[in-house]
Amino acid sequence: MPSRSYTSRSEFEQYRFSPLVTVAVPFAAILIQAYLPILFPRLLILDLPLIAVIFFAVARRNPILGAVTGASIGLLQDALTGQHIGINGMAKTIIGYAASSIGLQVDVENITTRILMNFGFSILQSALLFLIQRYLLGLSGHAVLWLHELYRAIFNTAVAIPIFLLLDRTKRRE
Repeated sequence: MPSRSYTSRSEFEQYRFSPLVTVAVPFAAILIQAYLPILFPRLLILDLPLIAVIFFAVARRNPILGAVTGASIGLLQDALTGQHIGINGMAKTIIGYAASSIGLQVDVENITTRILMNFGFSILQSALLFLIQRYLLGLSGHAVLWLHELYRAIFNTAVAIPIFLLLDRTKRRE
């Protein structure tokens, strides 16, 4: 009787990236995020660093690396965009950890999964940012316009899918 091999999804579908891609893509996303809304204020709705966090977290399928990636990108985003240092860092750390954890359980190469994940994490980030600002910083004057956040999630999801397809070309199997 042949023996069965039980291999977890994380053992054969983890990816790594060249050091150039690992640094350049998040840094470019943060710089574009910091300066593009100055030229085009309507693009303030876009969150390229969030898209980078989700992509790298699900591709690596390592919750610790996902959290570190989210924290690094979020803190650098805070520094360059004039936010209170740590707001995006905390939110993106949670999202990086959650995205990596989901990546261990679900086929994240599927387009439907990518759409659902990007939409869900965009809404989650809006909720986390609201909670952090309201309860940790005590900024009670900041109301959330949930219809706006819904549009933001839809827009970020629509932008994320082609970006994911481009970044898929940079993956290397571990």
